[in-house]
Amino acid sequence: MSLIVTGASGHLGSLVVESLLERGVAPEQIVATGRRLDALAPFTARGVRTAELDYSRPETIDAVLSAGDTVLLVSGSEVGQRTAQHQNVIDAAVRAGAARIVYTSAPHATTSELVLAPEHKATEEAILASGLPYTILRNNWYSENYADTIAQATATGFFIGSVGSGLVASASRKDYADAAAVALTSPDLAGSIFELSGDTAWDYTELAAAISTVAGREVEYRDLSPEEQADALRGFGLDEGTIGFVVALDGNIRDGLLSETSGDLSRLIGRPTTPLVDGLRAL
Repeated sequence: MSLIVTGASGHLGSLVVESLLERGVAPEQIVATGRRLDALAPFTARGVRTAELDYSRPETIDAVLSAGDTVLLVSGSEVGQRTAQHQNVIDAAVRAGAARIVYTSAPHATTSELVLAPEHKATEEAILASGLPYTILRNNWYSENYADTIAQATATGFFIGSVGSGLVASASRKDYADAAAVALTSPDLAGSIFELSGDTAWDYTELAAAISTVAGREVEYRDLSPEEQADALRGFGLDEGTIGFVVALDGNIRDGLLSETSGDLSRLIGRPTTPLVDGLRAL
């Protein structure tokens, strides 16, 4: 009966393994998995078991999971393929007789108009249909998602968007990773769905101020109409698919879909979430 962490070679999954170790979980109780074993080698050196696990290759999933395991399904990064990939993990967990599945979803995934929600909605529905005990962690925005914005704004002194006065209740990956570690090690959370977000929602004027602080130069946010933003992104050489996604996401922010401050995250991890400026500074 092990704690299986998928995507452990990625940003969030690796932080979950670190959080489990910080919380005193025995290394041999953890199985850190990912597509590339070489990326997991630092965990092997610390006594953590590692294994290849590729969401698109069910045989690699079956080789890892065993009866009684608790499985953290970190949502995949390949948009458009995630529903099928996640289904492979869920099916393998059922075949293995896993004790519980913990899934990193999106805010109000089953009801939200968020552009990212549909694949998460499908995954949540598949988990419920599987009959497996579950814990759903609906992660809001990561402060680290603004790494490219920081780089661009530092170079130019400004960044653009079409979010209007919309608010974002972001938190750091470390915050979300700690929540996943708590969920993995708390069987009593079976059947729970958490809306995880930062303690404070901020607007893009405040984002510009935070970037100014960490960049050491004045940074301005320029709010555009969706049409103006799309034209500007074309000028930067982005393809139409990416442009449509970025503009739609900014529309979601403008509509308040990332603004909720439920308090679930800070309650789950037992501390305040990381302030925006600290999350950006860590980059």
